[in-house]
Amino acid sequence: MNQSLSDLSHQMLDAAKAAGADAADALTIDGTSLSITVREGALEQAERSEGITIGLRVLIGQKQACVSSSDAKPETLVVMAERAVAMAKEAPDDPHAGLADPNQLAQDLDTAKLELFDPTTEPDPAALQHDASRAEAAALRNTGISQVQSAAAGYNRRHIHMAASNGFSAGYARTDRGVSCVAISGTGTEMERDYDFDSRVFQNDLRDAEEIGEIAAARAVERGGARKPKTGAFPVLFDERIASSLIGSLLQAVNGSMIARGSSWLRDAVGEQVLPPHLSVIEEPHRLRVAGSRLFDAEGLPTQRRAIVDNGVLTGWTLDLATARKLGLESTANAGASTGSPPQPSLSNISLTQGAQSRADLLAEMGTGLLVTSMIGSTINPNTGDYSRGAAGFWVENGEITYPVNECTVAGNLRDMLKTIVPANDGRMHLSRVVPSLLVEGLTLAGE
Repeated sequence: MNQSLSDLSHQMLDAAKAAGADAADALTIDGTSLSITVREGALEQAERSEGITIGLRVLIGQKQACVSSSDAKPETLVVMAERAVAMAKEAPDDPHAGLADPNQLAQDLDTAKLELFDPTTEPDPAALQHDASRAEAAALRNTGISQVQSAAAGYNRRHIHMAASNGFSAGYARTDRGVSCVAISGTGTEMERDYDFDSRVFQNDLRDAEEIGEIAAARAVERGGARKPKTGAFPVLFDERIASSLIGSLLQAVNGSMIARGSSWLRDAVGEQVLPPHLSVIEEPHRLRVAGSRLFDAEGLPTQRRAIVDNGVLTGWTLDLATARKLGLESTANAGASTGSPPQPSLSNISLTQGAQSRADLLAEMGTGLLVTSMIGSTINPNTGDYSRGAAGFWVENGEITYPVNECTVAGNLRDMLKTIVPANDGRMHLSRVVPSLLVEGLTLAGE
């Protein structure tokens, strides 16, 4: 399969050259996706998709254009290339567009050693239905559960190949297998919802479906009788399940596209402290059995471990070739691509320094405040870092959870918030973003 995708990629490059392109790159993806959802013990929905998606980017001088298709017939490749070249000729000049120099390209292309592909047989739909049914049944055994909103299991497999006229050509394969359950407690206006899920590269690493259902149910029952919290300034503990969104705001602000547009609240912060001095944010693109791992980026540059924040200090931006050229810098090998658009800066695996305390320790330390377990909506000013999000979770008094809360808003400024974070030690190492629960001081809560 990889060889046929390689052939297809090079056929697109040949078609682009024949149509008049000065340079080109091609992306081919052959994928299979299978999803099963059950309700009340019976199959509710089964979805399967499979097929090839192809994308071609052509460059004529400093002009570029992208086209994509799900039809890989030879005549289609010719039409794609001709249309892409015609589009590029009409496009405005982009002085920063262009492929990597051959001497910049990755030499280590053996992605198999990252263990991103489970070679076992694709699961039968009946096996996925069995997992989803077990998760649902386990949730319903909890007498506090009124219904299970959804219980699902799924599988994805992708073979990917990238090639470019600068000589780069490499492919790899990925799989993932998941189970999820969403449970509801109470009835009418007293309904509360919570969830659990697991997704892994290898089937054998997946948590048991019954455990997922049991945890989803327990969480939903714990939320019964939720009410608004107090209004005022209080410490907030972001649960591990949603803490990565807080670090995600920092990562978005250091994306090269944001910096090049001048629309980031961290646009002048390189060399400045953005986190407490003992904390770092590390990109680790070579972790085994982690979905975000990669040996090379979408432009063929070799990836490597790097500190985005080193002991509290911001070290630089996340860059692909175009944004790096625009900013007068070097690419950090962070190009991501789709079949229908040019590369854009994107991250692989991220980890925040973990703390020495458990979540329970941080609850005791915070005294009185809010434990946030879910968030909705988002209002973040990209220029100032002003932050406001709807939240739900649990009110904490004297270090102990006292009652569930909902319908509140958490607000602050990201610059100030991130400098006060205290991490727990509960980050899950199999995730592509390993961020533990985070305690943040002095946020404003709008409740009752």
